[in-house]
Amino acid sequence: MNRFSHRARLVTTATALGTALGAFASMGTATAATAQLNGEWAPFTRCPVDAPAMLAADGLAQTPQCVVSTAPSGSIKLGNTTVVTGRTNLQMGIVQNSDGTSSVAAPADGAIIADSATVPGGLLGLMCPSNIPVITDICKQLTDSTLNKITATVESVGAPHDFDQTAGIVTGKPIVALPVRIHLENPFLGSNCYIGTKSSPIVLKPQNVTSPEFGLSFFNGDGTVADGGEMSRVALTGAAQNDSSFAVPGASGCGLNVGLINAAVNLKTGLPSPAGNNSLTLNDAQTYLAGLTAPGTAAPDAGQVLSRNWKSAVK
Repeated sequence: MNRFSHRARLVTTATALGTALGAFASMGTATAATAQLNGEWAPFTRCPVDAPAMLAADGLAQTPQCVVSTAPSGSIKLGNTTVVTGRTNLQMGIVQNSDGTSSVAAPADGAIIADSATVPGGLLGLMCPSNIPVITDICKQLTDSTLNKITATVESVGAPHDFDQTAGIVTGKPIVALPVRIHLENPFLGSNCYIGTKSSPIVLKPQNVTSPEFGLSFFNGDGTVADGGEMSRVALTGAAQNDSSFAVPGASGCGLNVGLINAAVNLKTGLPSPAGNNSLTLNDAQTYLAGLTAPGTAAPDAGQVLSRNWKSAVK
């Protein structure tokens, strides 16, 4: 495969997967330790280069690549509640197949790291006032800001599916389906309060609203910029993403799964909420994709070469 044909593949894959995956990082999750890398490798701190599918990619039938997508801000509307989100960081490995299909590998510690999101109004906003005695008693105790605060975390509950590579270069077409659930945390809600479940998840289908700015660089295996480098990095910056097609099920498991608390949360937030009444927006997404410039020259060990190069850039 020559450099220019692979460059075209990088552009299409990065636009399709990178912008789509930015939408997956919508509300926040726990942080994890990350590596620090040199030069052009710097954004790819958690690329799953040692995932079996990545290592097995031969450079001919399968091409391994690293993807990172970040956004400084955004929002998600679920029923009657809109949550402003902070910085998000999503990292994935992608194996691009010669037939145009692809598969995704996530880091062992999860694909998403992001700032926690705070639900506006806390429990007072979600449940109060109420004419239900149990809920009324809780409302009387919520003058303490610690007891009132609710944080929301998005969690993957299944592998991404229905990935459409060509959708990434146009607007208004779903790129990938992402099943998730939202974990609501507060002392009164307990540790198992979710919007969406493993069996009935929220399914996000993000699409491009605007097209990103394009950049391309070449670098050596250790991250040093070099015109004739064996590695290539595509930059797709400034894109906006949105999805308003997803339905949202009701909350469950809240307050040790006491039905009254579930009902109170659902009543005030307007859940369950049908498709068209919810939305996801991410602002100014910054997406990067890195891979071997000419993966065929590394066959049948392209995945192992990618892994070795990534490790050589770790500071």
